[in-house]
Amino acid sequence: MTVEATKKKFTFPSAFTILFLLLVVIAAATWIVPAGSYDYDENGAPIPGTYHAVDPNPQKLLASALKGPINGMYGIQGEDGSVDVWNSGELFGAIDVAMFVLIIGGFLGVTMKTGAINAGIAWVVVTLKGKEKWMFPILMTIFAIGGTSYGMAEETLAFYALIITVMLAAGYDGLSAGALILLGAGIGVIGSTVNPFATGIASGFAGSTISEGLIGRLVILIVGAVIGIIFVVRYAERVKKDPTKSLIYDQKEANEKQFLSGGGSDFGEFTGRHKVILFLFFLAFVVMVYGVIPWEDLGLPIPTWWWWFPEMTSNFLFFGILIGIIGRLPEKELVSTFVDGARDMLGVALIIGLARGITVVMNNGLITDTVLYWAEQAVAGLSSVAFIIVTYLLYLPLSFLIPSSSGLATVSMPIMAPLGQFAGVHSYLIVTAYQTANGLVNLVTPTSAVVMGGLAIARVGYGVWLRFVWPLLVMLMVLTILVLAAGVLI
Repeated sequence: MTVEATKKKFTFPSAFTILFLLLVVIAAATWIVPAGSYDYDENGAPIPGTYHAVDPNPQKLLASALKGPINGMYGIQGEDGSVDVWNSGELFGAIDVAMFVLIIGGFLGVTMKTGAINAGIAWVVVTLKGKEKWMFPILMTIFAIGGTSYGMAEETLAFYALIITVMLAAGYDGLSAGALILLGAGIGVIGSTVNPFATGIASGFAGSTISEGLIGRLVILIVGAVIGIIFVVRYAERVKKDPTKSLIYDQKEANEKQFLSGGGSDFGEFTGRHKVILFLFFLAFVVMVYGVIPWEDLGLPIPTWWWWFPEMTSNFLFFGILIGIIGRLPEKELVSTFVDGARDMLGVALIIGLARGITVVMNNGLITDTVLYWAEQAVAGLSSVAFIIVTYLLYLPLSFLIPSSSGLATVSMPIMAPLGQFAGVHSYLIVTAYQTANGLVNLVTPTSAVVMGGLAIARVGYGVWLRFVWPLLVMLMVLTILVLAAGVLI
């Protein structure tokens, strides 16, 4: 009698599980790590050299684990009534950020429901038929704009069938089409300028604004997009001239049979109403950026609105309703679509609360400043340039460990932003280091539904994708490091 052993394949835990386990570990650490505190200036920033020991305040493991996500929303620990005093002594939970994420979800849901984004991109594809070479710079730029503005990711999956069909008919391969979409949107996320899910959340917890560091992020976006376009076009043209140069040449007949016989996807006519909706869609982000820039502090005679999360949330709520009305969505459909869009972001909102709960437990256990002090001692000999480079490199493995970009920003910024101040590095550069590293990892991480789903549709193996994309990843890393170093020196 033989017994066949079944090997269970390891699956990486979800962000919820990782953060929950980390919450328990941090609560346990409050019983071991010495309690301590810095003196803080009037802006809530820790003053170097003022760290001192204080009486310990260990946290209960079960209470911290169960109440952590809830108290993270409100910024309190709960049982003992202690308050998260980070951020200038003010009560600072994650509820405003979570509400912002939910409303953004509704805004995006309504916009997608009108069909304007899909119809617009499909119109570009049809218009360029016969001039497919120009699809690469034009469509990659469009996807990059989506990535940099609202973190376009899952939405790209709808375009694979259409674009792959057109590209195969033009003599390119599925890898060229898949790279166009995945790298276009991905490089946009790396160079997130006003992306509320990366730059916005991280800036909020780092104590900076979404407008700070905008120039550096624009440089990464523009130069990175140019590098990406050249990289993809060179490969695509090489394949068109000699199909045997394709990394998936062995699948050529099977791919053509699957896609060219299917007719692609139909996204409908691109109407004048769609154009108005797209204008309003991007206007919402322009208004947000204007609202958060402190024009008075810059010495410019322009009205300053002093916006932050409550105002930004209201802004997207307004534009979401306006787009739904112009898109002629019936009242019930508009409301249900908005709610469904918010529901899609519920996981992100809960992750933010859970991650913020970790910070609350650390603060109330009085070990945040101790960890900060240890980190200060560890980087004491590093220059500002070396510090920002090390920070960027540190965020690469952290992005694998905590796959949620929102969760990573929430849990790490309360430590990394003050640490940057000790090293003479502005908090907005820490935000840029985080988002660029996280965006880079999200181009190749096997736990990403966007990466694995897109590759599956394009019929590109994961190993082939790594072989194709690694030179570009190196170039994007070098670009980011140069921009971060320049940001410190300027």
